Amino acid sequence: MDQPKIERLLRLMKLLTANTTYTVDQLAERLNMSRRTIYRYIDTFRDAGFVIKKSGDCIRLDKASPHFKDISQLVHFTEEEAVILKSAIESIDDTNLLKQNLKRKLYAVYDNKTLADTVVKGKNAPNIRNLIEAIEEERQVILHGYQSAHGSAVRDRRVEPFAFTTNYVQVWCYDAEDGRCKLFKSSRIGSVELTETPWEHKADHREGFIDIFRLHGEAARTRVQLELGLLAYNLLVEEYPLAERDLKPLGEGRWLLDTEVAGMAGVGRFVVGLLDDIRIIESPELKAYLKEYMAKNAL
Repeated sequence: MDQPKIERLLRLMKLLTANTTYTVDQLAERLNMSRRTIYRYIDTFRDAGFVIKKSGDCIRLDKASPHFKDISQLVHFTEEEAVILKSAIESIDDTNLLKQNLKRKLYAVYDNKTLADTVVKGKNAPNIRNLIEAIEEERQVILHGYQSAHGSAVRDRRVEPFAFTTNYVQVWCYDAEDGRCKLFKSSRIGSVELTETPWEHKADHREGFIDIFRLHGEAARTRVQLELGLLAYNLLVEEYPLAERDLKPLGEGRWLLDTEVAGMAGVGRFVVGLLDDIRIIESPELKAYLKEYMAKNAL
């Protein structure tokens, strides 16, 4: 069986065993498949010995099937196991590059809603669960008491959430009031009200650009080229793992960082403390930012 087909079967299995039930039409729409293909894959599950249950127009894969139990042992953690794994991973030094890989693999196989409880602490956990449900069911939400990053305004926002950034820190939403996709910081949300209104702007849902320093910007991207010594290189990949994709070795303990940034604040904060180990190759905007920053802070 080819890899794309296996992937489609696994995606269908996830939906057929989710807490929400789906009709064949809904499955076809979510997976971008024809009804005929959905029925063919369901027959594949049945021929393999899985128990298929139907309630009205909705179809489910019975988790009581012995075959499902065998598979779930490979790809599912109990809540207690997830908490233990999460605690063990978090106990690893943040400078260890394997830590992010372990977290990514855990998050990839574990149920989103339960995982949110192990990743997000305090009052944010219920908000994240509601946002996950809204994304899965393609419904609008009201972000009650959202604290704007620009000023002290606190007000309700009706949005269509559709994706999270790493560790649920921010959520991508389409803001109908502004007519564009925006990032909302999870910690600034008072509470999340899940509405019955379905998404109305799905075709406009797009994740924006986030640079390797985790900054998002709506303006044009700026290219930055830096030559890094060993100290700067190690600190960069430890603090910002995504930087690995934009790094090239130059030899003799030097590396080239060639990347695009959303603004100068992120890269500027990184460079300012390592001026003796970094050479700016190409970026007049960064040089101007550092000159102003050092003048303002008398460095």
